[in-house]
Amino acid sequence: MKKSLSIAKLMAVSALVLSGLSLAGCLGGGGGSSSNADDASPTTTPLVQIAGSSLIQAVRPISDSTTVDSNKKLAVTFNQAMDGTSINGTSFLLQGDSGPAIVGVVSYDAASRTAIFTPDSGLTDDTLYTATLTTDVEDAAGVALGEDLNWQFTTGSTADTVAPTVTFSTQDGAVDVPVNRNISVVFSESVDPTTVSADSFTLVVKNGAAVNGLVSYSGSTAVFNPTADLQENTVYIATLTTAITDLANPANALSALVTDRSVEFTTTVSPAVAQGPDPVPLGTAGNFVILSKTGITTTGVTAITGDIGVSPIDEAAITGFSQTRDASNKFSESDLVTGKIYAANMASPTPTKLTTAISDMELAFNNAAGRSNPTATEVGAGNIGGLTFTPGLYKWGTEVSASSDFSFDGGANDVWIMQISQDLLLGSDVAVQLSGGARAQNIFWQVAGQATLRTGATLSGIVLSKTQIVMETGATFNGRALAQTLVTLDAVTATQP
Repeated sequence: MKKSLSIAKLMAVSALVLSGLSLAGCLGGGGGSSSNADDASPTTTPLVQIAGSSLIQAVRPISDSTTVDSNKKLAVTFNQAMDGTSINGTSFLLQGDSGPAIVGVVSYDAASRTAIFTPDSGLTDDTLYTATLTTDVEDAAGVALGEDLNWQFTTGSTADTVAPTVTFSTQDGAVDVPVNRNISVVFSESVDPTTVSADSFTLVVKNGAAVNGLVSYSGSTAVFNPTADLQENTVYIATLTTAITDLANPANALSALVTDRSVEFTTTVSPAVAQGPDPVPLGTAGNFVILSKTGITTTGVTAITGDIGVSPIDEAAITGFSQTRDASNKFSESDLVTGKIYAANMASPTPTKLTTAISDMELAFNNAAGRSNPTATEVGAGNIGGLTFTPGLYKWGTEVSASSDFSFDGGANDVWIMQISQDLLLGSDVAVQLSGGARAQNIFWQVAGQATLRTGATLSGIVLSKTQIVMETGATFNGRALAQTLVTLDAVTATQP
């Protein structure tokens, strides 16, 4: 009997490395123009055993997602070049929980390494579907898949007729933008990867020439990576075209209004460059100050500024907030939250938005964990109290702790990534100090273990935790707490950057 390996399990056991991407919310890059990675070289080993990478970069609808619109296409983006002729109606399959296999058209786009399955008719409401890539699928070198890969999703009772919206990484009219940063955008929903290209995402000098660059798309984030640093003291216009569509059938294109899909900005007067690595792309996970897969609990008088959310667990796992549902049933509100509370069991489109945000959170964690060429390793043997960090990538194979204040010193566009293989622990009343214009939104804590703020501790930055985030009595947090398990709070002040 042919073995089958779920995509969720495959992606859990192999690290997903994404490069050349930029964080939504700022223009990202290192000390000079960064370049996107070329297609991976053809492998000579079975595809499901690629060291350090997963065959699958992303699937849409996301594995185990619910309330999926009935008119959605399926998309699979690979991490390497594939033999497009091997991906067809007999190797890319869709099956409902009963009845015959779904009939549809399968296509493969080599530029984006994406296969699309378009059902001939709408899917059935409230139905569990299983999508499968069989062992007939081969990479560009002719190496076949070692096992069938499958994932599941459940439809809702609606069809997608809403055009996606977009948020640029810099505000329209921004000035003093670094010349060496990529330009990124976050879409309100997953878009068709085959429609995102250098033709549909452009950058030009105002009243001048087009800028050459590479365009990439992952999760819900697209990035324009200029091939060279931009000119100083120059006005640029970044534009997305209406060729970009979502995965609905028929597709919904971006707004026809140019003002909805373009921004104008001016680079720095002097040729100063932003320091540190490319920021970590958060995608739609960046819409939350706290996001968790298994629950958010609080005791005491907690004060949160920003939206919070849980998925795939339901609202019962959000405790201590005394929240009440809005009449729309799409979110809840609480006196402890200046923002909205979202959970997977709320009305559409909330479940779909949360599923995408959780997927983006996991992609962000893997992106941060996969960064290489650290500025320094094992700084302070894991005890970072009293230290000052300049922009860069720092890596520890141990727990990282601080029993006294420490600081980040750099400019407003500089970036820090802290790769921690075990736990992060800030002692009681320990505070992170920011100097030189450093901003919390550009500090990324990738924590493979648990992140803990003891009583009265103050932390700044984006915490991407593989497990739990704990903030004890009186802790202050300026950033985003994105946890793949639980977030527990006790009279905490948490504010999004």
